[in-house]
Amino acid sequence: MLIRPRTPEVRVPRLVGLMAMDAREAAAAQGVLLAAPDRPDFHRTVVDYVVRQYPPPGVEVARGAVVTVWFDFADGEGGGGAGVREPRLPTPGGGGMRRELDPPGDPFETVTG
Repeated sequence: MLIRPRTPEVRVPRLVGLMAMDAREAAAAQGVLLAAPDRPDFHRTVVDYVVRQYPPPGVEVARGAVVTVWFDFADGEGGGGAGVREPRLPTPGGGGMRRELDPPGDPFETVTG
């Protein structure tokens, strides 16, 4: 177990991508508190993943400061899943190896001439 010295300022840990229970543990280990405005039952939330946080990771804050985390994307932030991937029009043109090389011919072709 890592014992950190009691300093007046601490660095905000990276919480994005962590489950709620892991985010709470990481925040407590670093010396900051968590608030989740989109989860009134945040203390019971377990498997939801953090998608945003403020202040960002690495910022120095006073020990005991509140870090706000969100579990849902806000409007316009891309919470729509994978989205529509195909069909994409217009389709890309030919190219690649076919454009660079001649099509292969008969490997045993004899040249007469």
